[in-house]
Amino acid sequence: MTPQQQPTTDETSALVNFLFEHLQAFGDPKAHIQKAIGYATKAFTSFGGFVIVLEEDTTIKGIVVVNQTGMGGYIPENILVYIATHKDYRGQGLGKTLMQQAISQAKGDIALHVEANNPAIQLYKKLGFTNPYLEMRLKK
Repeated sequence: MTPQQQPTTDETSALVNFLFEHLQAFGDPKAHIQKAIGYATKAFTSFGGFVIVLEEDTTIKGIVVVNQTGMGGYIPENILVYIATHKDYRGQGLGKTLMQQAISQAKGDIALHVEANNPAIQLYKKLGFTNPYLEMRLKK
């Protein structure tokens, strides 16, 4: 799904519900997930991005959401916002497949945020992601 191939309202709802359920401890509220999908597909004013859905028959097995930042060089052109695989299909390489497709489709560099206790860190490292910075945030 891209700005040129936007999901329907029902498809967006299915994507949001899937991510909300399968991100588990690493997830966000549904409203945040919906915003990220909206930015990726330009449902709102944004730089765009894309959503990749790994589906078999009518079962969603995985989703990755990438937003474009509109920057480059000092900030990566893309940020991988969400990636999740269906909890019943984990350990089958679906996360790796989604990551490889996202890397292939993205134009430019990709950043992602990952919590220190997330086991997916090992996959990201194997795919070439590095951790050159410590992110700090001020919440207002």
